[in-house]
Amino acid sequence: MPGRASGCDADRVEHADVWDEATAQAYDDDLGAMGSAEVVARTVDRLVELAEGGPALELAIGTGRIGVPLAARGVAVTGIELSEPMVARLRTKAGPDAIPVVVGDMAHVRVPGAFTLVYLVFNTVSNLLEQSEQVACFRNAAAHLRPGGRFVVELGVPDLRRLPPGQSAVIFETAPGRMGLDAYEVATQHLVSHHFRFGDGTGAQLFRSRHRYAWPAELDLMAQLAGLELEHRWAGWDREPFTDDATSHVSVYRRPGI
Repeated sequence: MPGRASGCDADRVEHADVWDEATAQAYDDDLGAMGSAEVVARTVDRLVELAEGGPALELAIGTGRIGVPLAARGVAVTGIELSEPMVARLRTKAGPDAIPVVVGDMAHVRVPGAFTLVYLVFNTVSNLLEQSEQVACFRNAAAHLRPGGRFVVELGVPDLRRLPPGQSAVIFETAPGRMGLDAYEVATQHLVSHHFRFGDGTGAQLFRSRHRYAWPAELDLMAQLAGLELEHRWAGWDREPFTDDATSHVSVYRRPGI
Protein backbone atom coordinates (compact mmCIF):
# COMPACT_ATOMS: atom_id res chain seq x y z
CA MET A 1 0.00 0.00 0.00
CA PRO A 2 1.67 3.15 -1.20
CA GLY A 3 1.27 6.95 -0.75
CA ARG A 4 3.31 10.90 0.97
CA ALA A 5 3.73 18.93 6.31
CA SER A 6 6.34 21.08 7.21
CA GLY A 7 4.39 21.09 10.37
CA CYS A 8 3.36 17.47 9.92
CA ASP A 9 2.00 17.64 13.48
CA ALA A 10 -1.12 19.18 11.97
CA ASP A 11 -1.45 16.21 9.61
CA ARG A 12 -1.40 13.17 11.86
CA VAL A 13 -2.45 10.61 9.31
CA GLU A 14 -2.53 7.19 10.94
CA HIS A 15 -2.37 3.90 9.04
CA ALA A 16 -5.73 2.60 10.26
CA ASP A 17 -7.41 5.87 9.24
CA VAL A 18 -5.93 5.81 5.73
CA TRP A 19 -6.43 2.25 4.50
CA ASP A 20 -10.11 2.00 5.44
CA GLU A 21 -13.14 0.70 3.56
CA ALA A 22 -13.60 3.83 1.46
CA THR A 23 -9.95 3.86 0.42
CA ALA A 24 -10.00 0.15 -0.42
CA GLN A 25 -13.05 0.55 -2.64
CA ALA A 26 -11.47 3.42 -4.60
CA TYR A 27 -7.86 2.20 -4.57
CA ASP A 28 -7.68 0.33 -7.87
CA ASP A 29 -9.41 3.14 -9.78
CA ASP A 30 -7.00 5.74 -8.40
CA LEU A 31 -3.65 4.09 -9.17
CA GLY A 32 -2.99 6.12 -12.29
CA ALA A 33 0.01 4.90 -14.28
CA MET A 34 0.97 2.42 -11.55
CA GLY A 35 -2.18 0.46 -12.30
CA SER A 36 -1.62 0.34 -16.06
CA ALA A 37 -1.24 -3.00 -17.78
CA GLU A 38 2.22 -1.98 -19.01
CA VAL A 39 3.61 -1.13 -15.56
CA VAL A 40 2.07 -4.20 -13.95
CA ALA A 41 3.40 -6.48 -16.70
CA ARG A 42 6.97 -5.15 -16.36
CA THR A 43 6.86 -5.61 -12.61
CA VAL A 44 5.44 -9.11 -12.80
CA ASP A 45 7.92 -10.18 -15.50
CA ARG A 46 10.86 -9.21 -13.33
CA LEU A 47 9.42 -10.82 -10.19
CA VAL A 48 8.78 -14.09 -12.05
CA GLU A 49 12.43 -14.06 -13.05
CA LEU A 50 13.67 -13.28 -9.54
CA ALA A 51 11.47 -15.96 -7.94
CA GLU A 52 13.26 -18.63 -10.01
CA GLY A 53 10.29 -20.98 -9.85
CA GLY A 54 9.89 -20.81 -6.07
CA PRO A 55 7.19 -19.37 -3.82
CA ALA A 56 6.87 -15.64 -3.20
CA LEU A 57 5.70 -13.56 -0.24
CA GLU A 58 4.32 -10.06 -0.83
CA LEU A 59 4.51 -7.70 2.13
CA ALA A 60 1.53 -5.30 2.17
CA ILE A 61 -0.20 -7.13 -0.67
CA GLY A 62 -3.11 -4.66 -0.64
CA THR A 63 -5.78 -5.32 -3.25
CA GLY A 64 -3.50 -7.61 -5.24
CA ARG A 65 -2.31 -5.21 -7.96
CA ILE A 66 0.86 -7.33 -8.33
CA GLY A 67 0.08 -10.46 -6.32
CA VAL A 68 -2.92 -11.53 -8.41
CA PRO A 69 -1.22 -11.37 -11.86
CA LEU A 70 1.96 -12.87 -10.38
CA ALA A 71 -0.05 -15.85 -9.11
CA ALA A 72 -1.68 -16.11 -12.53
CA ARG A 73 1.84 -16.58 -13.96
CA GLY A 74 2.25 -19.71 -11.86
CA VAL A 75 4.11 -18.29 -8.86
CA ALA A 76 2.77 -19.50 -5.51
CA VAL A 77 2.02 -16.16 -3.83
CA THR A 78 1.32 -15.57 -0.13
CA GLY A 79 0.58 -12.15 1.33
CA ILE A 80 0.75 -10.13 4.51
CA GLU A 81 -1.64 -7.19 4.79
CA LEU A 82 -2.70 -5.00 7.72
CA SER A 83 -5.90 -3.64 6.16
CA GLU A 84 -8.81 -6.07 6.16
CA PRO A 85 -10.80 -3.93 3.66
CA MET A 86 -7.88 -4.17 1.22
CA VAL A 87 -7.82 -7.95 1.63
CA ALA A 88 -11.55 -8.08 0.97
CA ARG A 89 -10.98 -6.28 -2.33
CA LEU A 90 -8.24 -8.76 -3.24
CA ARG A 91 -10.68 -11.62 -2.60
CA THR A 92 -13.03 -10.23 -5.26
CA LYS A 93 -10.25 -10.74 -7.80
CA ALA A 94 -8.57 -13.95 -6.71
CA GLY A 95 -11.18 -15.85 -4.74
CA PRO A 96 -11.08 -16.84 -1.06
CA ASP A 97 -8.34 -19.48 -1.31
CA ALA A 98 -6.25 -18.55 -4.35
CA ILE A 99 -3.74 -16.41 -2.43
CA PRO A 100 -3.26 -17.07 1.30
CA VAL A 101 -3.11 -13.78 3.21
CA VAL A 102 -2.19 -13.26 6.86
CA VAL A 103 -3.70 -10.10 8.35
CA GLY A 104 -1.08 -8.23 10.35
CA ASP A 105 1.91 -5.90 10.46
CA MET A 106 4.48 -6.64 7.75
CA ALA A 107 7.33 -5.68 10.09
CA HIS A 108 6.56 -8.46 12.59
CA VAL A 109 4.01 -11.03 11.38
CA ARG A 110 5.36 -14.44 10.34
CA VAL A 111 3.71 -16.80 7.88
CA PRO A 112 4.41 -20.50 7.45
CA GLY A 113 7.01 -21.62 4.94
CA ALA A 114 10.22 -20.37 3.39
CA PHE A 115 10.33 -18.35 0.18
CA THR A 116 12.69 -17.76 -2.71
CA LEU A 117 11.30 -14.22 -3.08
CA VAL A 118 9.92 -11.62 -0.68
CA TYR A 119 8.92 -8.33 -2.26
CA LEU A 120 7.67 -4.91 -1.17
CA VAL A 121 6.65 -2.60 -4.02
CA PHE A 122 5.24 0.87 -4.78
CA ASN A 123 6.92 2.79 -1.92
CA THR A 124 5.18 0.72 0.73
CA VAL A 125 8.16 0.38 3.07
CA SER A 126 7.73 4.12 3.68
CA ASN A 127 4.38 3.42 5.36
CA LEU A 128 6.43 2.29 8.36
CA LEU A 129 6.94 5.62 10.11
CA GLU A 130 9.91 4.79 12.35
CA GLN A 131 13.39 3.70 11.32
CA SER A 132 13.21 0.86 13.85
CA GLU A 133 10.08 -0.47 12.14
CA GLN A 134 11.72 -0.38 8.72
CA VAL A 135 14.72 -2.25 10.15
CA ALA A 136 12.32 -4.81 11.65
CA CYS A 137 10.65 -5.21 8.26
CA PHE A 138 13.98 -6.06 6.61
CA ARG A 139 14.69 -8.60 9.36
CA ASN A 140 11.23 -10.10 8.96
CA ALA A 141 11.71 -10.40 5.22
CA ALA A 142 15.09 -12.08 5.71
CA ALA A 143 13.58 -14.53 8.20
CA HIS A 144 11.15 -15.71 5.51
CA LEU A 145 13.82 -16.32 2.86
CA ARG A 146 15.46 -19.56 1.89
CA PRO A 147 19.27 -19.44 1.56
CA GLY A 148 19.94 -17.70 -1.74
CA GLY A 149 16.48 -16.08 -1.71
CA ARG A 150 15.87 -12.44 -2.58
CA PHE A 151 14.14 -9.46 -0.98
CA VAL A 152 13.03 -6.83 -3.52
CA VAL A 153 12.15 -3.27 -2.53
CA GLU A 154 10.71 -0.60 -4.84
CA LEU A 155 10.96 2.92 -3.40
CA GLY A 156 11.03 6.50 -4.62
CA VAL A 157 14.11 8.66 -4.18
CA PRO A 158 13.37 11.67 -1.92
CA ASP A 159 12.87 14.73 -4.10
CA LEU A 160 14.75 17.09 -1.81
CA ARG A 161 16.85 18.62 -4.59
CA ARG A 162 13.71 20.50 -5.66
CA LEU A 163 13.26 22.13 -2.23
CA PRO A 164 14.80 25.63 -2.16
CA PRO A 165 15.37 27.29 1.25
CA GLY A 166 12.08 28.14 2.90
CA GLN A 167 9.98 25.75 0.80
CA SER A 168 8.65 22.53 2.29
CA ALA A 169 6.57 20.96 -0.49
CA VAL A 170 6.92 19.81 -4.11
CA ILE A 171 4.36 18.82 -6.72
CA PHE A 172 4.87 15.22 -7.82
CA GLU A 173 1.89 14.84 -10.18
CA THR A 174 -0.21 16.98 -12.49
CA ALA A 175 -2.70 15.34 -14.81
CA PRO A 176 -6.28 15.92 -15.94
CA GLY A 177 -8.47 15.68 -12.85
CA ARG A 178 -5.61 15.04 -10.43
CA MET A 179 -2.70 16.70 -8.67
CA GLY A 180 -0.23 15.44 -6.08
CA LEU A 181 1.78 17.35 -3.50
CA ASP A 182 4.46 16.01 -1.14
CA ALA A 183 5.04 18.05 2.03
CA TYR A 184 8.34 17.27 3.78
CA GLU A 185 9.48 17.43 7.39
CA VAL A 186 13.18 17.03 6.75
CA ALA A 187 14.33 16.82 10.38
CA THR A 188 12.30 13.62 10.94
CA GLN A 189 12.44 12.17 7.39
CA HIS A 190 8.66 12.32 7.30
CA LEU A 191 6.37 13.53 4.57
CA VAL A 192 2.67 13.59 3.81
CA SER A 193 1.42 12.86 0.31
CA HIS A 194 -1.62 14.92 -0.65
CA HIS A 195 -3.61 13.49 -3.57
CA PHE A 196 -6.22 15.90 -4.95
CA ARG A 197 -8.93 14.60 -7.29
CA PHE A 198 -11.42 16.91 -9.01
CA GLY A 199 -13.93 17.06 -11.83
CA ASP A 200 -15.50 19.86 -13.83
CA GLY A 201 -16.96 21.67 -10.84
CA THR A 202 -15.31 23.58 -7.99
CA GLY A 203 -15.17 20.69 -5.54
CA ALA A 204 -12.24 18.35 -4.93
CA GLN A 205 -11.45 15.22 -2.94
CA LEU A 206 -8.31 14.90 -0.84
CA PHE A 207 -6.54 11.69 0.13
CA ARG A 208 -3.50 11.93 2.41
CA SER A 209 -0.98 9.36 3.58
CA ARG A 210 1.99 9.78 5.91
CA HIS A 211 5.43 8.29 5.17
CA ARG A 212 9.01 8.00 6.37
CA TYR A 213 11.37 8.34 3.41
CA ALA A 214 14.76 6.65 3.28
CA TRP A 215 17.75 6.95 0.97
CA PRO A 216 19.05 3.88 -0.88
CA ALA A 217 22.19 3.82 1.29
CA GLU A 218 20.03 3.67 4.41
CA LEU A 219 18.14 0.69 3.02
CA ASP A 220 21.47 -1.00 2.27
CA LEU A 221 22.43 -0.67 5.94
CA MET A 222 19.05 -2.10 6.99
CA ALA A 223 19.74 -5.02 4.69
CA GLN A 224 23.17 -5.59 6.23
CA LEU A 225 21.64 -5.61 9.71
CA ALA A 226 19.25 -8.30 8.46
CA GLY A 227 22.06 -10.40 6.97
CA LEU A 228 21.27 -9.53 3.35
CA GLU A 229 23.56 -8.37 0.55
CA LEU A 230 22.78 -5.93 -2.26
CA GLU A 231 22.70 -7.85 -5.54
CA HIS A 232 21.18 -5.31 -7.95
CA ARG A 233 19.91 -1.74 -7.96
CA TRP A 234 17.98 -0.48 -10.97
CA ALA A 235 16.05 2.69 -11.71
CA GLY A 236 13.07 0.58 -12.81
CA TRP A 237 11.76 -2.88 -13.54
CA ASP A 238 13.42 -2.94 -16.97
CA ARG A 239 16.83 -2.87 -15.25
CA GLU A 240 17.46 0.75 -16.20
CA PRO A 241 20.76 2.01 -14.72
CA PHE A 242 20.39 3.78 -11.38
CA THR A 243 21.85 7.27 -11.73
CA ASP A 244 21.91 10.62 -9.92
CA ASP A 245 18.74 11.58 -11.79
CA ALA A 246 16.71 8.47 -10.94
CA THR A 247 13.41 9.23 -9.24
CA SER A 248 12.93 5.73 -7.85
CA HIS A 249 14.79 2.46 -7.52
CA VAL A 250 14.29 -1.28 -7.45
CA SER A 251 16.79 -2.81 -5.05
CA VAL A 252 17.37 -6.56 -4.93
CA TYR A 253 18.92 -8.01 -1.77
CA ARG A 254 20.02 -11.62 -1.45
CA ARG A 255 20.30 -13.89 1.55
CA PRO A 256 23.71 -15.59 1.33
CA GLY A 257 23.60 -19.30 0.71
CA ILE A 258 23.29 -21.83 -2.06
